Amino acid sequence: MSNLTKPTLKHLYETDEYLWLEATISLLKENSLGELDLEHLIEELESLGKRDLNKVRSLLRQIMVHLLLLEYWQEEQERNRRHWQGEITAFRADLRDALTTSLANKLKEDLESIYRTALKIVLQKTGLSSNTIPDNCPYSFEQLLDDNWYPV
Repeated sequence: MSNLTKPTLKHLYETDEYLWLEATISLLKENSLGELDLEHLIEELESLGKRDLNKVRSLLRQIMVHLLLLEYWQEEQERNRRHWQGEITAFRADLRDALTTSLANKLKEDLESIYRTALKIVLQKTGLSSNTIPDNCPYSFEQLLDDNWYPV
C-alpha cells in the first residue's frame, strides 16, 4: 500500500470513500503513519463519534417517548400497552448494546434536552395538553435503562 501518496489518498477520499478507508486501514496496519491522509482521517473519526452519540440519543429519546405514551395516553393504553412495552424493551436492548461509559455520561448530561424533544413528539402525536405531562424528565437514567421498570 506504500505506493499511495497523500495527494492520491486525498483524491481517493473524494472519489471512492470505501477504497480510501481500506487504504487507510492498510497504512495503519503497516505503521506507515507518515503516508496517512490525516485531514480526512480526523474528519471520519469525528463523524464516527457524532454518529455514535446521535444513535444513543435517538434510542434514549424513543424509550422516553414510549414511556410517556404508556404513562399518559390513557385513551390508547388498553389497545397499545403491550406494543409500547415491546418497543421499550427493544430500544433498551439496542441502547445497552451501543452504550459506553463516556456515551452514558453524555446522555446523563443531556437527559433534559433529550426529554424535551421526546415530550414535544408525544404532545404532537397524542394531542394531550402540555400541562398533562411534566416539563422535566420524571425518569432517572437508571429507570430508563431498567428492563423491569415501567411507570404504570
